[in-house]
Amino acid sequence: MEHLANPHRGRGLDHPDLADVPRPSAVSGRTAALLARCPRAAETPLLDAPALAVEAGIAALTVKDERGRMGLGSFKALGAANVIAHDAEAGRARGRTYVTASAGNHGLSVAAGAAAFGARARVFLAETVPESFAARLRAEGAEVVRAGATYEASMAAAEADAGAGGGVLLSDSSWPGYTELPHLLMEGYTVLMAEAVDRMEIPPDHVLLQAGVGGLAAAAAAVVRARWGDAPTVTVVEPEAAPALFRSIAAGAPVTTDGPVSIMGRLDCKTPSLIALKGLARDADHFVTLTEDEARHGTARAAEAGLASTPSGAAGFAALLTPGADALGLGPATRALVILSEAAEA
Repeated sequence: MEHLANPHRGRGLDHPDLADVPRPSAVSGRTAALLARCPRAAETPLLDAPALAVEAGIAALTVKDERGRMGLGSFKALGAANVIAHDAEAGRARGRTYVTASAGNHGLSVAAGAAAFGARARVFLAETVPESFAARLRAEGAEVVRAGATYEASMAAAEADAGAGGGVLLSDSSWPGYTELPHLLMEGYTVLMAEAVDRMEIPPDHVLLQAGVGGLAAAAAAVVRARWGDAPTVTVVEPEAAPALFRSIAAGAPVTTDGPVSIMGRLDCKTPSLIALKGLARDADHFVTLTEDEARHGTARAAEAGLASTPSGAAGFAALLTPGADALGLGPATRALVILSEAAEA
């Protein structure tokens, strides 16, 4: 594990690329109201993981379990579908084509949202994405297009397709000139953290949030600060192979990284979302990266404790169970919260 204490905590990152970028929303009301009308929506549970807490040397470990979210197996169900639901409410969704790239569950959210509201979905996948995932997308009604060897290449293909008139680009990342839809998409993620806050009588001392482009981490951290203030320590967890937020915070500027393909596939994103970077620069206390072996160990231990997931979904556990976690200030009285962000792959 590599560790970085955030030097920008509390004040944020002052950089020209972020000047016109909004910070993440901490308000979940609009999305929660729409979800209340959705037959597939239901609050996901909070679980206790006492055996893993003992192994980590802390007092308690609470798990926000997103594996059953809307029947799609991931927190991502709250994102793109939220954007499409808002479009439907405004009378804009029916007949539209939403175009995206996906390294995993974001594509399912686009596909399910489009199907629910009379729209179409076209999802670009890198060649490395398993065919089993492509089959799940097709089962939700999406058109699947293979493009490139990496997520970044498939994203470029999706952007080109939308730019040529193929449809509305709906990415879960943001960049200069593209912030409105991803900002609303990230607002969907605030629902899961708001649910956790509402159910926890005592706030945790520490919250660990996994990150790819950073949408989940930034949305959750914004809610933590809005509802619990400065007291909880927030740690962002990334793969060693894709430390986009870690390196950007260290450099004081948005950084695109490179590296091998990680087993933490949903987190294997080399460029940060600018909205996420702006929010986490202010709200996160620590950034850490995990090796592949550390991710494997954490995933295996979570599964043995009855919390089966993927290396991406169990990244928070892996960070807690890695010897370098001592640098985060954990101790025998610590109460921690992690997000189990997706179900294990079949």
